[in-house]
Amino acid sequence: MSNKKKETPAEMSFLDHLEELRWHLIRSTLAVVIIGSLAFLFRGFVFDTVIFGPKKMDFPTYRLFCEIATYLGFDSDFCADKLPFTIQSRLMSGQFSAHIWTSIWAGFIVGFPYILYEMWKFISPGLYEKERRNSKGFIFIASFLFFLGVLFGYYIVAPLSINFLGTYQVSEEVLNEFDLSSFIATVRSSVIACGILFELPIIIYFLTKIGIVTPEIMKKYRKIALVVVLILSAVITPPDVASQIIVAVPVLILYQVSIYISSYVLKKEAKKAKKNLKTN
Repeated sequence: MSNKKKETPAEMSFLDHLEELRWHLIRSTLAVVIIGSLAFLFRGFVFDTVIFGPKKMDFPTYRLFCEIATYLGFDSDFCADKLPFTIQSRLMSGQFSAHIWTSIWAGFIVGFPYILYEMWKFISPGLYEKERRNSKGFIFIASFLFFLGVLFGYYIVAPLSINFLGTYQVSEEVLNEFDLSSFIATVRSSVIACGILFELPIIIYFLTKIGIVTPEIMKKYRKIALVVVLILSAVITPPDVASQIIVAVPVLILYQVSIYISSYVLKKEAKKAKKNLKTN
């Protein structure tokens, strides 16, 4: 029996595309499960070093801010011996559930480049050869921006949030005793939110390619974008001005970079259209 010739994307039916997508999703899920299983085995490192790192006052961010405050002659909570709160688990399955879900999220974060690769393998056959060549660095750039955002969230947003919320008291009668799931959610949301926020240039690139966004639109609504960024910063950071500015500044820089990227894409498209006219 002769082997069937592999169908091109144009020849594939809707069900064939669904089958292809299913296998990409299965491989992505397997990658998350495998990496998550490794994270599950290295429980001590994942929890004691990574998750609970921002709870310890020898965390690099606290040391840096303490040195800055000391140099400027200010008193700072970042120079304290320890944070005045405890973490506890109030459910029978609380610690085990936290272990499972933290391992899954670790699998997603570490396996992000491979997930992008599987997505790209599904999308790329529908692109022209020239478009595929021009998008060769997509996985590397998108992964770099994501991990940059993850690091920013972990070393800046998460410790600022934990330091502020962990030391905040409405009264000395109320003790801060946080549930394990709440503490992990604070770290996770800071990391994931910043990782996604830092993908803004990639999103703008593709929105410009399909004609939804232009540099003029982005410049016109820059003030509105500033307000949105500040609101977003207020959501993912403690409610103090310094923390919001720390988060808002890199996002605004990314917004400005996205304007340049949008301009570059349009200029490139205009040159290509002009070249095609001359050829015809």
